[in-house]
Amino acid sequence: MNQIPALVAMSNISKRFGTILANDNVNFSVGAGEIHALLGENGAGKSTLMNMLSGVYTPDGGSIYINGEEVFFSSPRDSMYKGVGMIHQHFKLVEILSALENVLLGNEKTLFLNKKKKYDEIKELSEKFSLDIDLNKKVYEMSVGEKQNLEILKVLYRGAKILVLDEPTAVLTPQETEKLFRIMLKLKEEGCAVIFISHKMNEVMNISDKTTVLLKGRSVKTLNTKETNPAELTEIMVGYPVKLEIKRETYDHKEEVFRMENLSSSTNEGVQVLKNVSFSLYSGEILSIAGIAGSGQKELCEAIAGLYKVDSGSIKFKGEEMVGKTPKEIIKKGISMSFIPEDRLGMGLVASMDIVDNILLKQYQKKTGSFIDRKPSRVKAKEIVEKLEIKTPGINHPIKNLSGGNIQKVLLGRELDSNPELLITAYPVRGLDINTCYKIYDLLNQEKKKGVAILYIGEDLDALIELSDRIMVINSGEIMGIVNASETTKEEIGLMMLGEKK
Repeated sequence: MNQIPALVAMSNISKRFGTILANDNVNFSVGAGEIHALLGENGAGKSTLMNMLSGVYTPDGGSIYINGEEVFFSSPRDSMYKGVGMIHQHFKLVEILSALENVLLGNEKTLFLNKKKKYDEIKELSEKFSLDIDLNKKVYEMSVGEKQNLEILKVLYRGAKILVLDEPTAVLTPQETEKLFRIMLKLKEEGCAVIFISHKMNEVMNISDKTTVLLKGRSVKTLNTKETNPAELTEIMVGYPVKLEIKRETYDHKEEVFRMENLSSSTNEGVQVLKNVSFSLYSGEILSIAGIAGSGQKELCEAIAGLYKVDSGSIKFKGEEMVGKTPKEIIKKGISMSFIPEDRLGMGLVASMDIVDNILLKQYQKKTGSFIDRKPSRVKAKEIVEKLEIKTPGINHPIKNLSGGNIQKVLLGRELDSNPELLITAYPVRGLDINTCYKIYDLLNQEKKKGVAILYIGEDLDALIELSDRIMVINSGEIMGIVNASETTKEEIGLMMLGEKK
């Protein structure tokens, strides 16, 4: 009996960018009705490999087969015609259009559409895969989970049988993640091949049938997921054993360091983004903030740092009012902010400068004389590169030429080095591989043991529960509740994230 070929097979795939070999003879295949996880550290070659499957890049060597037939993609459209659909982390939707219009956009070759017929076709497809989408709803009115379902519907309507989901749960609530997994199982049931890229080991173990690990651009191992475990997968991924646990440190001399009372802020258009926010933060405490993306986390950080206007309310650091102070004055008080937005270079670092000069910028804020001594910055740069294992040709290498994960390490390393009394860190592990995530959790715990008060904004609820003392949940700029991390569950936090008050 002839063996049925894999729905997608990539054989000896290589891709080079200048002197960097991103993929080195990678072999990867997924069968119909299979959910296949793709793991690897940042820079292991996952995105490059999937970009070749989706037609963004062309391989320098090797072959791609769909249903046993060799294919050659020169554009994403070529890939789409062969049944490949990629759902990116950042959605490619037109906010002012409806779900129906987004599905049809760029997909129909005639101006004369039978809209009722198309509506019925797409509605039937949505129901078949349990996507539960209101086709008349505008995208800007949708939750993150709804937008993701719409992206899946778009590629299914275009005939996708091979779906690539890149970090699909990064910004979802536990309830939305469970729903996504039900959809993935439905896709599997219908004979689709689902490629699942994730840094969350518990999700990989929960949903995938097989797991392939990439290391330094090579495919090192493919395993049946049920026959392995997170520790083994992590060891294969980084090349040595990694301890996968976050110890919740204790600090016995707690004093109130920070207090926010009834803080409200609005946009220039008058839309309220923070609504009577009140909380306290103590020395040697990690208070985490959980919330769906865009719930006011960014504005809260910027208000504390003096970068966002405050309509009313109070922000006190060690009893002193901070509202009205400039960012420079706030830094001098001992407040340090490490904020990692989607545009990692949008705040805090200067892309064209090297690591030394970006560290010097922080020290320059505190200097009082006119002479600039670069030597301490060079020493600090070397220490940070070594401590955080930053991959760079040297400390004088421009920041913009580093990977996103290494840029994050530079920013966090610089902020921790300033010896703050209050550290505000938002999304410090976003997009980082599991080994680096645990390194950063350890660094935060070290700061906590020194008595630093830490306000931590994150997306991985499992990590928040393990790392934090308390968790504050925010929805649409309003606090839904503050709970003890050791006494709560992901489900309770998820409900508050969706707007249910504690």
